[in-house]
Amino acid sequence: MGNTTLEMRFDPKTIEHLGVKMYSTLPPALSELISNAYDADSGEVTIKLVQSSGVPKSITVKDDGEGMSLEEIQTKFLVIGRNRRDEVGDIRTKKFGRLATGKKGLGKLALFGLANKITVRTIKGGLLNSFELSWEALLGSSDTYKPNVSKVDHPTTAPDGTEIKLSELKRKSAFDVVSLADSLSRIFNVDSKFKINIKLNDEEPVEIDFSRRYSTIEKQFEWNVEDFLSGSYSEVIGKIITSKTPIPPSTGLRGVTIFSRNKMVNLPEYFSDSSSSHFYQYLTGWINADFIDQIKDDVISTNRQSINWDNDEMAVFRESLKIMLSQISSDWRKRRKDFNNQNVKEKTGVDVESWYPTMKPEIRKNTKKIVDVVTSDETFEHAESVVKALHELVPEYPDLHWRHLNENIRDRVALYYKNEQYGEAADAAVKIFCEHLRNITSLNDDGVELTGKCFGNNAKVKVADVSTVTGKNMQEGQEAMARGLIRGYRNPISHAPIDSIVPRIFTEKDCLDILSLTSYLLSRVDRRIEDSVE
Repeated sequence: MGNTTLEMRFDPKTIEHLGVKMYSTLPPALSELISNAYDADSGEVTIKLVQSSGVPKSITVKDDGEGMSLEEIQTKFLVIGRNRRDEVGDIRTKKFGRLATGKKGLGKLALFGLANKITVRTIKGGLLNSFELSWEALLGSSDTYKPNVSKVDHPTTAPDGTEIKLSELKRKSAFDVVSLADSLSRIFNVDSKFKINIKLNDEEPVEIDFSRRYSTIEKQFEWNVEDFLSGSYSEVIGKIITSKTPIPPSTGLRGVTIFSRNKMVNLPEYFSDSSSSHFYQYLTGWINADFIDQIKDDVISTNRQSINWDNDEMAVFRESLKIMLSQISSDWRKRRKDFNNQNVKEKTGVDVESWYPTMKPEIRKNTKKIVDVVTSDETFEHAESVVKALHELVPEYPDLHWRHLNENIRDRVALYYKNEQYGEAADAAVKIFCEHLRNITSLNDDGVELTGKCFGNNAKVKVADVSTVTGKNMQEGQEAMARGLIRGYRNPISHAPIDSIVPRIFTEKDCLDILSLTSYLLSRVDRRIEDSVE
């Protein structure tokens, strides 16, 4: 190796603060190594976790990117706080045309947050370079640290790429591959050109893909961010998603996550001054806004979990997002109500939009109020059972049903009633009554002559036991009411155009009362018909 050495220059307190304290947990620390692979134009990165008897031993992150030359290791990788965009410009990678996610040159400090020993092997252009970093040796240095170099420009036929192994781990608890995969899926917007795999020991790898992030969410509705933002935000894309049931806060998915260059820059939030609306309990989604990385001022926090919304440009963007979510909230309430109504129709057979017109205004108003409450309440999950019970209490044309009309009358006058021809309905009912009397007595009379022979002296139809005072009074009352029905309603209706009498002389309610009276008289006949027909 000759006199070849590598040097890292730093303030040890900076390393301790930015490395250990900011990246002491696995997901954000590994995300920095994944970002390095992404920026290196890698198509695939594999994370291998090794543990024995539940004790973590090592973490290896391997990519197939462009690798680093010896010079690049010294002038780029080992320089703390190097801003690559200031140095080489914000240019796209050769293979996949990516813009870099890294900017501050601090992500590499994530290594020291996880392990005491870091081994780096990197190949570029057929040359292998490898070296080792020690956390204890680094802290024992003043302002310059020289890693232990093991290979320098060593010829190899292996493909380009970088492998970073973390050993002597500070972590003591066992690895949870599924939980780690879930966490990383929320940090990256992974596409088909960049695959992330995690494996534990020699188990089958777990792939992180875009769908994994929302795998626990039962999606109900979805909106495209592009449909709400325009102008200077025309290149901003994303999806706003609502679930069928409230999203548990423990999932960390409530709210909308903002990404820039396919990496998270802001944890999920609502972009609103108030988050009391039930809508936010169902809300999740993502927005990819690459312009955030191009703003002159650095508005992204070092750990890429929050944005400086006090920046003028970001304040305007936040207001646009607030307006967008307000519009989506209104549309969500409409969609959810329509969904609940459809759900009610499918489960109960009740089509509320066809049901309402069958009611009188005052009944419709109160019924609709109840249905609107149970189908619009975002937290109520039993709308169909309430609507079904209400429908039993308030069926179609409830006035007709609530009068408990004799079925021989109700079914035959229903069409008149539905067409709001109440005079014709009452007239038809009286004719049905007379027809029924003729059928059971074989009389050919009509009007008061028919009712007199049926219920008067020598009655052919006895509606009660006339040997008792009570029964005699009931029989006489039946005749009197039947005569009154003919003379008081049917005869006037029969001798003049019906629309000249209803509703001028007989109101709608009068006609409905006639229906009830006719039903009563017919029902008295039906109840005594077996014993009274002579």
